[in-house]
Amino acid sequence: MAFNPDDPHDGQSAVHDGYRYRMLHLGEDLVREVLADAAPGTAGLPLFDTPVVDDPALARAVARLHTAVVAHVPHLVVEECLTAAVPALSRGAATRPALLPDPRERVDLAAMARARALLRQRFAENISADELARVAGCSRFTLYRGFRAAYGFAPSDYQRDLRLRRARALLAEGTTPSTAAAEAGFADQAHLTRWFTRTYGVTPAAYRTALHKDDHRSQSAARRFATGRTPPDTAPDARR
Repeated sequence: MAFNPDDPHDGQSAVHDGYRYRMLHLGEDLVREVLADAAPGTAGLPLFDTPVVDDPALARAVARLHTAVVAHVPHLVVEECLTAAVPALSRGAATRPALLPDPRERVDLAAMARARALLRQRFAENISADELARVAGCSRFTLYRGFRAAYGFAPSDYQRDLRLRRARALLAEGTTPSTAAAEAGFADQAHLTRWFTRTYGVTPAAYRTALHKDDHRSQSAARRFATGRTPPDTAPDARR
């Protein structure tokens, strides 16, 4: 459901049992800014002539933005969701949609490489889309679409992958999950655990424990070999 800033509405349910909903209030200046970034000189403030919009893709884009806002995720994630949702609202529900660039436009690979290099250097920091766009020399919208076209995923996904790789390396060195989370740029240990488990199928603590058990076994085997003691399962009698 989409309402214009001055549309009167009461928010009451049309049925007796009621309903639950999530709501985003997007300021006019913010909407203008995002659309101007996506379509310079061609985007006006979108107006919605009907409150009910039947567009599942648009609904998913708005839902992702809402989730990002309430979950206090990194700036880059929120800004990417905003970059996707506002043009989608204009394109899919407005009476006068913004004239967005053709998605088949040629990607400036050198610009995307500059943005990727910055993410590699400062992946643990809360970098904004504005800063990435300045380094790349393009708009936030162009950065978002171009990075996905060039590398297969959004800048925030790439940043998270770099953070996960760093956390995994720290855990392998014996660093505690809480310290690994902080040094790799995650909000806290729970944030690291959620993404680490989703990506690798095991918690950071379990991963660290498993590696150190393997190290202990290897060290024990090496000591036995050095002192001439053969492990039981490889002794001559066992082989016969």
